[in-house]
Amino acid sequence: MSETPTPETPLPETRLAELPDEARGLSGRLDPETGVHRLWLRIYYEDTDAAGIVYHAGYLRYAERARTEMLRLLGVGQGALRDRHGIGFAVRSAELDFRAPARLDDLLEVRSYCRSFSRVQFQVTQRILNAFDGRELVRVGVRVACIDAATRPARLPRAIADALRPLMHLQEQD
Repeated sequence: MSETPTPETPLPETRLAELPDEARGLSGRLDPETGVHRLWLRIYYEDTDAAGIVYHAGYLRYAERARTEMLRLLGVGQGALRDRHGIGFAVRSAELDFRAPARLDDLLEVRSYCRSFSRVQFQVTQRILNAFDGRELVRVGVRVACIDAATRPARLPRAIADALRPLMHLQEQD
């Protein structure tokens, strides 16, 4: 039985400290100076169509991975949040602006930064770049809602808001 989160509920443990340095790097990097999370991803054959170009829905997966890892580095383990507190996150809306294609074997960098948050949701802007030349391939805007087990809106725990708050004044230039 999961406990109902209260505003004072601590963040679920992510267990990152238990991992060797090499494995911790899989979560990317959160820059405390800019508030930008950076995650690098390689494009594999499974990500592409017959022409070797990334299928459009793949960018949503990359954005999801980057948001998950950003939260993990902030101390928010989504599995523990669900299991211990009965809440989770669901994408409420997403907007993608495709600018150039990614191709087989490309190395991508996903930069994520929190734009705003309220009692029940937060908004993230994500830029997917070619890691070698810095070209922006896709820009993603996502609104993520906090929900309970019945998929009703749930209050964002204070600990999560407190983790996001310092990032708010640190915004990447568009």
